[in-house]
Order: sequence, then C-alpha cells, then structure tokens
Amino acid sequence: MIRSGNSTTRLYATAFSLIILCCLTGCTPQNYKADADEQVYGIIDQKWRGEFGTKANYKVSDVEPSSDDVQIEKAVPANGVLSLAQAVAIATAHNRDYQTQKELLYTTALDLRLTRHQFETQYFGGFSGGYGADWNDSMTGVEANLGFNRLLATGTMITTKVSGAYIDVLTGNLRSGLASILSATVTQPLLRGSDPRVVMEGLTQAERDTLYQVRSFARFRQTFVVSVIAQYYEALRLSDAIKNAQANYDALSQLSQRVEKLADVGRLPAIELDEVRQEVLLARDACVQAQKEYELLLDHLKITLSLPTTAEFQLDPAVLDDLRKTGAAPIDFNEPESIQTALARRLDVVNRADAVLDAQRKVYVAADALGAELNLTGSADVISGRRDNRRNVQFTEDYLLDLELDLPLDRVAEQNVYRKALITLNQQQREYDLGSDTVALEVRQAYRDLTEAAERYRLQSEGLKLAQERLRKTNALIQYARASSRRVLDAQRDLFDAQNEADQALVNYAVAMLNFYRDTGVLHVRPDGMWKL
Repeated sequence: MIRSGNSTTRLYATAFSLIILCCLTGCTPQNYKADADEQVYGIIDQKWRGEFGTKANYKVSDVEPSSDDVQIEKAVPANGVLSLAQAVAIATAHNRDYQTQKELLYTTALDLRLTRHQFETQYFGGFSGGYGADWNDSMTGVEANLGFNRLLATGTMITTKVSGAYIDVLTGNLRSGLASILSATVTQPLLRGSDPRVVMEGLTQAERDTLYQVRSFARFRQTFVVSVIAQYYEALRLSDAIKNAQANYDALSQLSQRVEKLADVGRLPAIELDEVRQEVLLARDACVQAQKEYELLLDHLKITLSLPTTAEFQLDPAVLDDLRKTGAAPIDFNEPESIQTALARRLDVVNRADAVLDAQRKVYVAADALGAELNLTGSADVISGRRDNRRNVQFTEDYLLDLELDLPLDRVAEQNVYRKALITLNQQQREYDLGSDTVALEVRQAYRDLTEAAERYRLQSEGLKLAQERLRKTNALIQYARASSRRVLDAQRDLFDAQNEADQALVNYAVAMLNFYRDTGVLHVRPDGMWKL
C-alpha cells in the first residue's frame, strides 16, 4: 500500500495544465510552417547530388532563399537594355512554370516527411471534463491521457498510454476519487508483414520518389534554361530582321531615285522605274511585317520572364555579334559516343531505370502478402485508484498475451495485386527500353541538327559574302547604264534574303548546340541561370 494525499491531485492537475498550456501557446501556424520548411529542405539537401548541378534556385517563394539563389527584381534594367544573362536570371527567379516545379519538389519532400513520421515516436494526449447528473447522483469529472505509438522496421507496433481521471461527487451515494491507468501494447507480426523490406516499402518508395523529383527538377532546369536562351536568340534574330528590312527599304529608295534620274534623261526605260517603285512598296511592307513578328515574339518572351506585356525594353545586340564572331566550331564528337553519354548522364533515363527496381520490389511485397498472417500481441495495464475518504492507494495489474493466425485460405485480392505487380514490372521494363531508345533517337536527331546547322551556317555565310559582292558590282554597272535596274533589284533582293538566311542559320546553329548539350545531359545550369559544360 502507498500513502497519498491532496498533493497527488494537485500534481496531476498541474502536469496536465502545463501540457495544455504548451499546446495552446507553442504550436502556432508560423512554428508549424518553419518546422515543415526546415524538415523539407533538410530532405532535399540530403537527396541533392553533385551530378545534378549546382543546388540553387530550388526554394519556394515564401521561404528565405539560399546563398546560391539568384535574387533579381522582376523589372527592366534602368538602361532599358535586357541582357541575355539578366533575362535568364529573371526567368529562373520569377517564371511561373519554374515556381510550380519548385513547389512540386517541395510537396514531394513534404510527403516523404509524413511517411518518415510513421516510423517515428508519435505522441498523443488529450483532456476532457464535464458534469453529469441523474435522479440520484450529481458529479463533475476530468480525465486526461498522454502516450505514444511507435512502428518498428520489423512491423512491431508499440503503444503506451498514461491516463488519469478524477470524479467529484456533488450529491448522491457515489464516492469521489482519483484513478490512473498505465497501459502498454506490443503487436509483432511473425509471418506476413514481418520482413523489414515489406514493412519499409512505403518509406523506401517515398524516399526514392523524392530523389526522382530532385532529378526531374534538375532536368527541368536544363530544358527551361535552353528554352529561354532560344527565345532570346530568336527575338534577337527578328530584331536584326527589322534592321535588314529597313536597310533593304533604304537601298531600294536610293535605287528608285537613281533610276528616276536615268529614266528622265532617257538612259533607262520608264517601265523600269515603275518596277523599282513596286519593289520599294514591297520592301516597306516587309518592314511592317518584320516589326510585327518581332513585337509578337517579344511579348511571348515577356510572358516567359513573368514581366507585364506592356514592359518596354530592348535586347542586347552584342549577343548576336558575339555569336557571329564565334561562328560554327568544329564538331569533335561522334554520334555513338554522344548516345552512350546521354544514356549514362540523362537524369530522366536514370529515373526510368530506377522505376524498374521499384517494380521489382513491389513484386516482392505482393508475394509476401500471399502468405499466412500470424500476429503476437502482448499488453499490460496497471490501474491505481483512491477514494477521498481513504488515503490508501490500490493497484490492479492485468496482463494479456494473444496469438492470432489468419490462414491463406482466401487470397484472391492479394493474388490480383501480385499478378498486377508482375505485369507492372514488365511494363516498367518496356518503358525503360522505350525511354532509352527515345533518348538515343533524340541524341541522333540533335546530332544531325547540329551538323546540318553548322554546315548550313557556313554555306549561308559564304552566300552572304557573294550577295554583297554581286550587289556592289551591279550598282557600279548601273551608274554607267551598263546594267538594267532588274539586275540591281535581283541583287538587292538576294542580299536581303541572304542576310536573313545567315542570321537564321546562325541562331539555328547556336540553339542546335544548346539542344545537343541538353539532350546528351552534359549541360549544367549555373546559379545565375546560365549554362556551362
């Protein structure tokens, strides 16, 4: 027997009051958010590997950025010229699709946090109180409990709980008193569900899903940066097309004046003047069309950068000049080596390969569910109670050991799951084979595009030089009336076409090179959004 007094009642009341106070004052929404962010980015940092590229620009917008993140305003520079690096940085920091990918990465890691929690100690507690009465008795009472659950890798489930209750009888024949219960239950699977690989499968898959999403995010960054740069290059090309159209219009206007003078003195027929004037009108129309196409593509670029379409800025023409200076570099790699590199380094290929391993595990888990189920359960309860007119505390102890067997007499549902798991494994293997073949096809196409673009750029550059020389000669001849205006018009039109074709070939080559690096998986995105090999 144990002596006890009012101090026991006060102890219980004080303890449970402190628990309730902590819960009410400490668990604010801000604390929950901060804890979730800390847990999630701890997981992502753990999963991120060096071959995925620099770990930057991966945190959601309402979380403090990392030291490597690009922090740039969503605004046009003061000088009104948006450089390529600034455009990519703004897109990386503010593009809506990019933000969605960051949030998808976050929520996947958040799901993993919950799955991990299943194998952590899970505390619970509560408090209740009330008043009750009938014809004979009237009483008030309070009850509180505190405990935890814990699932182990072997499938063992441990549950413990401490409960306390106090009843104060106001009227009637019942007696006031304090009671407490300490209970513990342990359930251990012995057959089905006891293999750690089976028990941990949900956690294993959640861990791998998060790793896959980190890879997918890194792959998205590669494709996204290439698409932004390609948009910028194309907008620059159209900007240069406006200059070419204006230069063509100015040249034809000057030609019209020269032909008019020659026609006035009878050195050229009047019909040639009409023909030149017609070409001037067409050249002016080309200026209008070029301006329209440029503005349309520029608006699309603004959407990519999450800038308002009313924003006014110019692109940096030095970017196109640098591309012209660099030209087409010799291709010093071959197609088979490029395909092998892509199969080894492409993050989406690695994800497909790991999906086959996931399917193999699912077959093992489904096979485990076909067997018999045998669970061993042990429980113990210690109950203490005291009446208020008795100072002695009485203890009662109860123990239970239970063995429950479920024979595999009806496993139709499990059989279906197992058979589907085998089919899924075959499907995942085919998906991997198809994915590998698709990647090889993409690399082969990218290699062909690159070699074609390089050759076409060399040809168009040579054609541009010939067109410039031809126009120079025909302009010299028409001054002495030794050439018709038609020859000059043809030469001018060919020069105009050659300028645009050369610019298009240059941009196509630059984009084809980026696409090739992207498709082979060797392109790495820097923290500022630009790329390196």
